[in-house]
Amino acid sequence: MRHKNGYRKLGRTSSHRAALLKNLTIAIVKNGKIETTLEKAKELRSYVEKLITRARKGDFNAHKFVFAALQDKEATNMLVNEVAPKFATKNGGYTRIIKTRTRRGDAAEMAYIELINE
Repeated sequence: MRHKNGYRKLGRTSSHRAALLKNLTIAIVKNGKIETTLEKAKELRSYVEKLITRARKGDFNAHKFVFAALQDKEATNMLVNEVAPKFATKNGGYTRIIKTRTRRGDAAEMAYIELINE
């Protein structure tokens, strides 16, 4: 049983999983919308929403926290200065997952994950 298992392992080592989430987060911040597998999208949602919540403050410590997670200056500045202020009054629910198709080859469920623009 999977009781109290807090995250998906995605068939990767911990360092590979961390790099995957970091790269997917950078992609979603820069593009606003990406297509990935449903399981990756569900795991990414938690990661991105925690970063946006921290970035909403917009102070030095928020920049520092986001940069430590992403290691990308451009994505950090976009997240803290452009993306996070859009969600200043919203408490969570910054992303949307839309199921799209079944991938040919391995029959993985695919989904779009996007930042909600409100």
